[in-house]
Formats: sequence, C-alpha cells, structure tokens
Amino acid sequence: MPARRSCRVRPAHTCDLTLYRQMRICIVYDCLYPYTVGGAERWYRELAERLVAEGHDVTYLTLRQWERGARLDLDPRISVHAVGPRMALYTGDRRRILPPLRFGSGVLAHLLRHGHRYEVVYTASFPYFSLLAAGVAARLYRYRLVVDWHEVWSEAYWREYLGPLGGRIGHAVQRLCARIPQRAFCFSRLYAQRLRAEGMRGELTILRGQYQPSGRTPSAPASTTDEQGAGAPVLFAGRMIPEKQVLLGLEAVAIARARLPELQACFFGEGPQRRALLARIERLGLADCVSAPGFVSAEVLAAAMRGALCLLLPSRREGYGKVVVEAAAFGTPSIVVAGQDNAATELIEDGVNGFLVTAADPHQLSGAIIRVKELGAGLRGSTRRWFSENESELALESSLERVLASFRSS
Repeated sequence: MPARRSCRVRPAHTCDLTLYRQMRICIVYDCLYPYTVGGAERWYRELAERLVAEGHDVTYLTLRQWERGARLDLDPRISVHAVGPRMALYTGDRRRILPPLRFGSGVLAHLLRHGHRYEVVYTASFPYFSLLAAGVAARLYRYRLVVDWHEVWSEAYWREYLGPLGGRIGHAVQRLCARIPQRAFCFSRLYAQRLRAEGMRGELTILRGQYQPSGRTPSAPASTTDEQGAGAPVLFAGRMIPEKQVLLGLEAVAIARARLPELQACFFGEGPQRRALLARIERLGLADCVSAPGFVSAEVLAAAMRGALCLLLPSRREGYGKVVVEAAAFGTPSIVVAGQDNAATELIEDGVNGFLVTAADPHQLSGAIIRVKELGAGLRGSTRRWFSENESELALESSLERVLASFRSS
C-alpha cells in the first residue's frame, strides 16, 4: 500500500525552462530523506521534487523507515511506495544482506505489475539487487533505465569488505549490473573510469555538483586564523565507520599538539567507531581539547565549519567528498588522504584549497595541520577563491539540470 503523505508541501525549486511533455518516472532507492540522512538521500529527494515541479508524474520506491501509518514530510505530488518493511540496514559497520534482497524483490514485484506505466526508471546502482530487478523488468516494458553510480568498488575492496568468497560474488554482481543496458551518471572521474572497465557501454555523464547552500550565503571567512580564535579547531564530520579512519585523524591531532599546544579538535558524527574514539580521547588525555558531540544539526555544523582551522578528512573511501566543498564555501581548507578508492581527492587543488596527503600516516596528517596554521589567512583566501571559481559547477542545481536535460531529450 502506498504510504500516506503529509499535506505540508516543502517548497520545490523553480525552473525557468519551458515545460515539456509530462513523463511517468519511477525513482528507486532504499532510503528516503529525512528518515535516513545522507548525500544520496538528499539527492533523490531533490530530484523527485524538481521533477514534480516540472509537471512529471513521480513514483518513489523505497523501504519503509517511518512508523507505520505516519504522515510523510514530502511533497504530496510524489507517490511513495514502501516495497519492503522497516529493517535495520547495518550490522555494526557493515550493510546487512537481507534488506537489499528484500528491497530488490519488492522492486521486481512492483515493476512486473506496474512497469508498463513508466517511461523512465531512475535508480541508484547500490544496493544492486534493485538495479538487477529494474533491468529484468526493462526487458519486458522497454522503459528507459537511468542509473547513478555513486561508487564502483575495486575487486580488492570487495574481498576486504566481504571476505574472499563473498567479495568475489559481490564483485560479480556489480559487474553484471554495469553491463545492463542503461544511461549512467557518476559523481567522479575515478568511478566513471572504473564503471567503463567493468563493462558499461552506454551513455555516461560525470556530475560534479552536490553542494547545496543552507538557505543563506555563507559569511565571509575571517581574515586571519587568529581572528577565529587562537584555538580554532580541526574539524571532522562524517559517519564513523572504519573507512573514515577517524582514529587516524585523532592521532594526527595529538601529534600536531606537540607543535601547536593550543590546538583543539571536534569530531562530529555517529557510527560504530565513536565508542573507540571516545575511549582513545580519554586514554591520550585529550578530553580538555578534543570533543566528539555526535550527530548535530546542519546549522551547528555550518557554524563549526565557519570557525574551524581546517576540515580533516582522513577517509580512504569516498564516492564524492561533499564535505570538502561545504567547508570551502566558508573559506575553510581541507586535508584529504590519497587512496585508490577516494574520489574526494578530485576536489583538492593542493596548496590552494587544502592539502593532499599521500599516505594514511598520522605524521603526514599532523604536518598538513601545521602547514594550514602557518599559512593562515592566505590559505583561507585561496580556498574561498577556489570555491567561487568552481561554485556553479559544484552546485547541486547544475547536476539536477543535467539530469533533467537528459529527460527532456528523451
């Protein structure tokens, strides 16, 4: 049964382009913002709202994350169908296998019954079984299949994540999904190249824009680091899973304090490694200068970014790295660790809007923190200029327009 939706309409973006023929579009993703929070959730909600604002008929297939019978905070013109029950998506720091299987079977059942209604089915590649379902139904109904590839994992990473056997199976499923006839979008050059290597032969476009300002233009950054306060903190923001390497970031802060005794840090986020982070803070005697407040509102995070010395992103796996752009909007430089699975490196111009560290080494990271402090206002100024020069391409609106343009040309 379709979930009931709220009568309160969230304002949608407007578009000055002439409306074209109405299309029936099905968006497929197992999460829905704000019931789960993440970049992909925001992307699909924004896309759905833009499409209905332009006059299209939009259906959104997902798993139920809300209480049964709840009224959804979503544009009522979007028809939301929960094709699977409410389920925990993670066990510890890993995705559970049952929810993707349940979601994939629900998507297949829905599309076999209603696929004839749709002209476009737009889906995330992950969690794969839903893409396989959409590919099977596309053979029957000939709708246009459009796929977002937020990440494309290497075979080595699949083995690390699921073990030798599970990793081999996971990589084989990913490769099968890549070879389904589709029109694809990626959010980095790294994953676009991998997708081609996996056998994808259709039309492929790279979308660089995911930044969305929070209602107001960010205030201009302080002219010097000292004007932000002598103890302007190093900032981390993200889900605390092993790939984010939050403990590595803490170790780097501890080392940097030998040169910068006034240095402080704040680690925002929740996740399975937060408990270990809190224990390590106590063990290193850093409780008076390092905080880990958990998940905070967008307003609190924005204020912290504005006043931070730098953003520390020690992650070894990123599909995009939007937090780098969000920090740069305030003139706050970022420190990013290079890695074969880290697309956030594409957002760093070394020495201009931050620093690219070549290895996951705490001494290298601490050295970068010290360099940020030494460069002060000069680095903040070049970070702000970098953002201004790239803002239009990095904006979420630019990606939405490219996707919408692909529908207009259908």
